[in-house]
Amino acid sequence: MTDHRTDRTDRTDPGPALAALTAAGFDLSGLTEEQHAVLRSLTDQELALLTDLKGRLEEAGPEVQGHAEVAGGALF
Repeated sequence: MTDHRTDRTDRTDPGPALAALTAAGFDLSGLTEEQHAVLRSLTDQELALLTDLKGRLEEAGPEVQGHAEVAGGALF
């Protein structure tokens, strides 16, 4: 049985977590390989929380948009 939390260093195969984050609109291009490894190891619940938070911040509108970018940088 394969552990989905296993670190993969091949950036050509981002794995389901990185693919889901990219599809949700997260810009992961500036992250280090170590940061990519952390994101690849997210559980389904952690991934759902991140994408939910991003959506809620975007729905909050322009006033919060600047904070979302700062928080996004702080989160990643």
